[in-house]
Amino acid sequence: MIDVFLERRLPHPLGPKVVRALTLEGQPCFDLYRLQWQESLLARDGQRLVCHFQAPDVESARIGLRQAGADVSSLWGGSVHAAPGLKVTGLAAANVLVERHFAAPVTFEAIQALENAGAACLSNHHVRFLRSHFSLDRQRMHCLYQAPDAESVRLAQHQAGMPVSRIWAFQRIAPADTTAQL
Repeated sequence: MIDVFLERRLPHPLGPKVVRALTLEGQPCFDLYRLQWQESLLARDGQRLVCHFQAPDVESARIGLRQAGADVSSLWGGSVHAAPGLKVTGLAAANVLVERHFAAPVTFEAIQALENAGAACLSNHHVRFLRSHFSLDRQRMHCLYQAPDAESVRLAQHQAGMPVSRIWAFQRIAPADTTAQL
C-alpha cells in the first residue's frame, strides 16, 4: 500500500459533516479498489481540502475516487514522514498546513535539513512540526504543524528561509474522529 493525496479547491465552502458524508458515500468504490481513507484536512474557510488515502497504487486510487465522483485532477502518490516520537494523539493537534512546490525534484533530506536549520525560528513562534507528505515525483510537499495560528507559521517559515507556496489553517477529519469541530 502507498499513500495517496487528493487536493481539492472547492467552489463552495464545505463543512466537516459534508466532508465526512461524501467520504462515507464513496466507501463502496473505495472498498472495490482497496482505498483506505486515512484523514481529510479541511481549510477553516471550507474551500480547500486535502484527503489522504492508502491504496495499492495511484491508478487504483484514481479509478476508485473517480467512480465515487471525485475530481482527481490533483491526485498524487507520496510518502509520509512524521516527527520523531509523534503519536496519534499528537497528530490530532495539527492545525496549519504548508504547501511547498518545487520547480525541479528535491530530496526529502535536503528539505529536512532546511527545516532543521530553521528550528529556532519555529520555536520562537511556538510552531511545532508534526508530519510531512512528500510526493513521489519529489516536486510537492505538505507539512503539518501545530501552531497558535497560520500567521505564526508564515512568520517562522519566512524567517527560516523555507520555500512556501501556500499556508492555511485547517481542521482534521479522520475515520475514528467523532470530535471534529463542527
